[in-house]
Amino acid sequence: MLKMENVTYEYADKTVALNNVSIDLSKGKKIGIIGSNGAGKSTLFMNFLGILRPLRGKVLYKGNDLKYDKKSLIELRKNVGIVFQDPDKQLFFSNVYDDIAFALRNLKYSKEEIKHRVAKAMEKTNTEDLKNKPVHFLSYGQKKNVSIAGVSTLDQSILLFDEPTAGLDYASRENVKKILNGFVEDDGKSIVVSSHDMNFIYEICDYIYVLNKGSVIGEGEGSQIFLDKKILEEASLEEPFLIKAHKYLKKPLFKSEQELFCDITSC
Repeated sequence: MLKMENVTYEYADKTVALNNVSIDLSKGKKIGIIGSNGAGKSTLFMNFLGILRPLRGKVLYKGNDLKYDKKSLIELRKNVGIVFQDPDKQLFFSNVYDDIAFALRNLKYSKEEIKHRVAKAMEKTNTEDLKNKPVHFLSYGQKKNVSIAGVSTLDQSILLFDEPTAGLDYASRENVKKILNGFVEDDGKSIVVSSHDMNFIYEICDYIYVLNKGSVIGEGEGSQIFLDKKILEEASLEEPFLIKAHKYLKKPLFKSEQELFCDITSC
């Protein structure tokens, strides 16, 4: 449904943020975009959403060149949504329920439909107990869940997540992993995840693109990418824990820590 071909994007100061980048989001249901700071990950998302427009190359939506008029961009964003790294950028109301319902009310959904969608979103993101809580009393992790809930009410086909685990503790990180997997496995959506957390990317994503200084330097299935030491070194990326266990402890190549621990303890 969504891809870019040979996209180059420059900022006003002539900094090249994306250099001849081609990415096809149909190559997996859970796609990872990885790279060090300044690699171009956030700029990539902004180009996919039509917020930024390529200097060269094109973004394709449903097989056609993306148009940048208001009507075309509204149509795009009916099917493609984003959850930003900083949840405060997506929280607009003082009350959790009202914040989750904000987009639906803005789009003139009926009260019953809003009630139904908000309830479903809160259940999926474990925010039911926060329904009447003031947003400024929430922890960072709770704010992250509320921002995800607000986006999920729109029922878009593709969801982009910019650093979804940044600043989260272990429990919150595992909760986000469960939520994202649920979008794919229960709702049939596609997710695209940008992250510095290589363990998270390895465990959750089925196809990965590696960005370095605005260029794609590698793509493929998770094990293929993370076993390629040359690519990781060029992009200044850490090997995931499970890859290290496989390479240095000669363990089978597991996809989750639970599988590894069960192998060790025969659980």
